[in-house]
Order: sequence, then C-alpha cells, then structure tokens
Amino acid sequence: MELRLDQIKERLDLYEKLMRLDKPIGILLLLWPTLWGLWFSALGQPHWLVAWIFVLGTVLMRSAGCVINDFADRNFDPHVERTRHRPMAAGKVSTKEAMILFAALVICAFLLILPLKSWLVVGLSVPALFLAASYPFTKRFFAIPQAYLGIAFGFGIPMAYAANTGGVPAEAWWLLVANIFWAIAYDTEYAMVDREDDLKIGIKTSAITFGRYDVVAVMACYVIALGLLAWIGHGLAMGGAYFAGLSVAAGIAGYHYTLIRHREPAKCFKAFLHNNWLGMAVFAGLAVDFLR
Repeated sequence: MELRLDQIKERLDLYEKLMRLDKPIGILLLLWPTLWGLWFSALGQPHWLVAWIFVLGTVLMRSAGCVINDFADRNFDPHVERTRHRPMAAGKVSTKEAMILFAALVICAFLLILPLKSWLVVGLSVPALFLAASYPFTKRFFAIPQAYLGIAFGFGIPMAYAANTGGVPAEAWWLLVANIFWAIAYDTEYAMVDREDDLKIGIKTSAITFGRYDVVAVMACYVIALGLLAWIGHGLAMGGAYFAGLSVAAGIAGYHYTLIRHREPAKCFKAFLHNNWLGMAVFAGLAVDFLR
C-alpha cells in the first residue's frame, strides 16, 4: 500500500509540473487582464461568485494550455536546454496521460462557468478553448505567435464583460488589443532566452522575427499597450489612481529595458517574470480608482 501511495504521489508531482503549477507566472499573466475586464465591466464591484469563477477558470485553462503546449512541443523540448527536463520531454508522462489530463481540465473549466447562466459566456468559451488549444501549434508557421498568445491570454476580458453586462462592448475588445501588445512584449523577452535553440530546431518566435530590432519592438509594444489602456481610461473618465497605476507600469517597462538591452538570457528571463508586477500595477490603480 505504501509503495502504491508513493507511485500515486510521483504521478501527481509529474502532473503538477506538466501543468506548471510549480511556476505560477503564466497563471498571473493570464489573471491580470481577466481581472481588468472584471473590474471595468462591473464598475469595480464584481460579484464575489463571478470573480471566483473567473479566477479558478484562469488556473484551469492555464494548466490545460501548458499540457497541450508540452504535447505539441514534445519532439522539440528535448533539444532546448531550458525545457528538456519537462515531464513529456523526459518521457515521464505519456501522450495518452497528457490528453486525458487536458480533457479533464477543460471539462472542469466548462462546468465552472455553467452557474453564470449566460449563453453568451458559454458561446465565448468555445473560441477561448480553441485559442488555448491551438496556440502551441502556431509556432510552426506564424512569424509572431506571441500575438496569438495575447488573444488567447486576453479572451477572459470579453468573457468577463459578457458575464457582468450581458454583452461585449467596444471597450472590451480594445482592452483585448492592449493585452495583445503587452503579451508580445513579455513573451518576446521570454523568447529571447531560447533564441539560439529555437533557431536550431526551426520554431518561429517574435524574437527571431524582430531580429536586431527585438529590444525596440518590445519597448514599442509596451508603449502601445499602456497607451491603449490610458486611452480607454480617459474615455471612461477614470481618475488619478488609475493613471498613477499606469505610470508605475510604465516605470516597470522602463526598468525592463535596462534588463533586456544587452540580450543576456538570464536578464531577459528576469524581465519576463517581472511582468507580473506590471499587470498588478495596472490592476491596483484600476481597483483603487473605483473606490473613490
């Protein structure tokens, strides 16, 4: 019995790593734009049940995305230093196990939104699932798959509006566009870490596409993302706290320039991880502003 419990624990540990629950940065980068959408659409007062459904849904869908990503990259990851020890790349989790886990996570995420009793949210969950499941395969043929990632990571925004307002106004789509540019910025920093390995194995990334203009492109995407957030806030008559949050976020983006300008892999990865604080700064300003 003790041996079997050890085996179960070992499998659960492998599944945890496959879902990246031990590395929550992906969950956070998906969570912040979802929270932006929830707070904007509910004017700073989302129902606690709706908020929890979206938070848990974020965890489930990010976990599912990681599983399908490793399934798609199972023949590439063994050749990349940073990813060769992942459970599927190391041959510790089978493709069948991964697909069962992916299906279970998706089903749980779908069941989670049913209490919202919104056919619009259910309808939007279909493209959300498609985006999450198809993103890993875009690295074969899209020059900037990070833009596709931005759509997938930001699709909680229109879903949040649908849950809170019963519709998806233009501001929701503009928020999604802002998130796309933010995602291109932070995931290019991430791709700069693996650029040499990605060139060898033939995967397409924005770091490769932008070439020697990668740093300029990252900073331009930050400017566009924050500019769109400022424009949205101005249109909604947001106050000083919101723009203070954007100012802090801009300062964080400026700090990222000092990390990535020499393209050192370790510092580029640090900049990528640091984007959690940028997303948090925007949300903090937004949440505080609605308290006035």
